[in-house]
Amino acid sequence: MAKKDNSSFEQKLFKAADKLRKNIDAAEYKHVVLGLVFLKYISESFTELYDKLEADEWSDPEDRDEYIAENVFFVPKLARWGHIHSQAKLPTIGQTIDEAMEAVEKENKELKNVLPQVFGKANLDKTSLGELIDLISNTELQVENRNSKDLFGRVYEYFLGEFANAEGKKGGQFYTPKAIVKLMVEMIEPYKGRVYDPASGSGGMFVMSEKFVTEHSGSVKDITVYGQESNQTTWKLSKMNLAIRNINSKFVAWNTEGSFLKDAHPDLKADFILANPPFNQKEWGVDILQEDGRWKYGTPPNGNANFGWMQHMLYHLSLKGVMATVLSNGSLSSNTSGEGDIRKNLVEADLVECIVALPKQLFYNTGIPACIWFLRREKNSHSKDVLFIDASEMGYMKDRVHRNLSDSDDEENKGDFHENGWGDIQKIAETYHNWRKGENYENVKGFCKSASIEDIEKHAHVLTPGRYVGIPDEEDDGISFETKMAELTATLKQQMDKEAELNQEVATQLTKIGFQL
Repeated sequence: MAKKDNSSFEQKLFKAADKLRKNIDAAEYKHVVLGLVFLKYISESFTELYDKLEADEWSDPEDRDEYIAENVFFVPKLARWGHIHSQAKLPTIGQTIDEAMEAVEKENKELKNVLPQVFGKANLDKTSLGELIDLISNTELQVENRNSKDLFGRVYEYFLGEFANAEGKKGGQFYTPKAIVKLMVEMIEPYKGRVYDPASGSGGMFVMSEKFVTEHSGSVKDITVYGQESNQTTWKLSKMNLAIRNINSKFVAWNTEGSFLKDAHPDLKADFILANPPFNQKEWGVDILQEDGRWKYGTPPNGNANFGWMQHMLYHLSLKGVMATVLSNGSLSSNTSGEGDIRKNLVEADLVECIVALPKQLFYNTGIPACIWFLRREKNSHSKDVLFIDASEMGYMKDRVHRNLSDSDDEENKGDFHENGWGDIQKIAETYHNWRKGENYENVKGFCKSASIEDIEKHAHVLTPGRYVGIPDEEDDGISFETKMAELTATLKQQMDKEAELNQEVATQLTKIGFQL
């Protein structure tokens, strides 16, 4: 009997697409696949509205203004999926798609310089490209899209993660694992306002924020996203990612200089800031930013940008804002080049609200242990306190090299679950929220501890959660130490007697064949 394949639709589609990759590097192939998924998405959305307009005798389905009014991309005839699919078996299909991408950009100014035009390259096998088009034309994708465009978003997001995994270290430059992003969003709760990411990658923080809002009966219009990315290729991925989610990316900027040297949003004061900036970034430009107004708590060293990123975010944080940033664990304890003084100043300014130590092996691009810093301008009832959460032993191995946090919202139910059926993400987030509300919170040895600034001073402003939460108490099984030792020594004697017996038997058998020990 054949084994049932319980893979999700996204998993099946990716496996099939990956088989067609042949000898193309994952870094290059992702633009082919994601570009086609995006083209299919905008074509489906266009066709859906086109059919409605065509059925209305007072409307013109070729009137571009009709699509602008409905926030739908206008897709010219040569770029519509039906035309693309009809040309899939022709040797000129690569050129056909490149022309389609160019035509879409011309019709939609917000997509200018965003779409990949890589399909005519000689190293891309055109037969495989045609098969990939057939695959993406799958009826399941079409049928589900009629009910929910969310499937395209899920496919795009899943593919981003799989390509990041395939690329390894390079993949981490554009993708933050979903579990980490969800944990950050669940903790800061961006219901409404300005959401900022100064190292926005492929837009995962914004996508998760939009999910959070809609899952809590809000609208995508309740948040405005602001981002900046220094890698143009990654920025293009983010623009498509956000477009599929119907998130306005007008304020997601790209320039090669980056957020430190050429801040795209110099006057922004954000309500929520989420970021996973490069770990321990060196030679980042502080030598020409020595007197910069962002370094209110101390000038960061040129050899490590961790506190540069943190202070850049703080500079953009509104008076009632909250921020969450992933940094390497070194940021919690380093005293190199004044970093300890910056950390001390942040603590004494009562900006640090919570520190979460993460498990190892969560990231695609690094094995460096990481943590999440949560900072808030107004801590209210928890003024002068910091919550420490040690989640370093949480999670499960999702493959041989990568760990993941369990999520009770995930239908696959992988990993360990806690009281109330919570996954790791929910346990951490609820602990934080209970602490903030002053309800149902208690310190748990080995997991969480609310520490005062005075406590932190005693630890020389080192913020490693393990220093505060301690180690968990082992459960007492009621058996005395003397009884346990008696049982262990009796077992050991039995094993030693058995070893002597076996050694004697080996010696006897060797003697029989003429050998002596």
